[in-house]
Amino acid sequence: MLTTFQTELAKHWSEADKRARVLAMEPMAEHTTFRVGGPADLFFEPENVSDLADILAVARTVNFPVTILGNGSNVVVADLGIRGLVISLGDAFSDITRAGNLLIAKAGAKLSRIAAVAALEGLGGLAFASGIPGTVGGAVMMNAGAYDRCMAEVVCESRFLDNDLIEAIVTGEAHHFDYRTSCYKGTARIITETTFRLKPQAQTEIYAEMADLAARRRTSQPLEFPSAGSAFKRPAGYYAGKLIADSGMKGYRIGGAEVSEKHAGFIINRGLATASDVALLFYRVREAVKAQFGVQLEPEVRFIGDWDGWQEAEVIPWRF
Repeated sequence: MLTTFQTELAKHWSEADKRARVLAMEPMAEHTTFRVGGPADLFFEPENVSDLADILAVARTVNFPVTILGNGSNVVVADLGIRGLVISLGDAFSDITRAGNLLIAKAGAKLSRIAAVAALEGLGGLAFASGIPGTVGGAVMMNAGAYDRCMAEVVCESRFLDNDLIEAIVTGEAHHFDYRTSCYKGTARIITETTFRLKPQAQTEIYAEMADLAARRRTSQPLEFPSAGSAFKRPAGYYAGKLIADSGMKGYRIGGAEVSEKHAGFIINRGLATASDVALLFYRVREAVKAQFGVQLEPEVRFIGDWDGWQEAEVIPWRF
């Protein structure tokens, strides 16, 4: 199938320089914040929406699998890597523009940068996002949040490529935002741009809020180690980190993966961890909490790639 896709792509893209941008066997550990995972068969960073739609159209003609990746901040890639084509919405999808009290950001723009631009422009409402490591696309899809704030409060419109690879728009309540979900989750829609509705606020107030949140993160979170942020979703009526700590799993380690001593809600890569180490640790933590408190934790991160044949204690990540 790989050869078939490359042949079809050569027909569609006659320019050699354009084909050369499709990289083979690109290591995914270099494109994820957990710093684990094997290579992608093929890896591509589109320059614009047309570029994105073109390569998706080619992939569809031969039924070639496609994985969309932003900053890689909320995923664990299998040690065997990812079969098919990985499309990363990177620097070419990072533009941010202002229109009155609106900030319009491409899907590959990092949340920390958007928060910084909003502060510089004297627009309040995005300070909470200054420490979230993801990009706009993933943040909107997952309704990312921190410190009791989330994307649902500031997103007023988003653009996406629909199933026919035509750009369409979602506005307001049609996003169907809920805890760590939206109308995009579980669909083939690809977010390309998002508009944030903000409010004028004094720069000094915004910077003070961002500094306070940064200090709180440094104190409470293991920012010095690779991770994917909060490992598990917050179960109703509980805090995942407290349940994990109370179950005795704080500091528990498998290979190079560890439940952080600083914050039990984080699973970190202390060095040379494999994706299998991470996945098995997620399972062990989940089982310990379930056994002691009867609460079933759900991962906040996604396990993607080729996990075929990986089986420890009959654990398969997507069964989480």
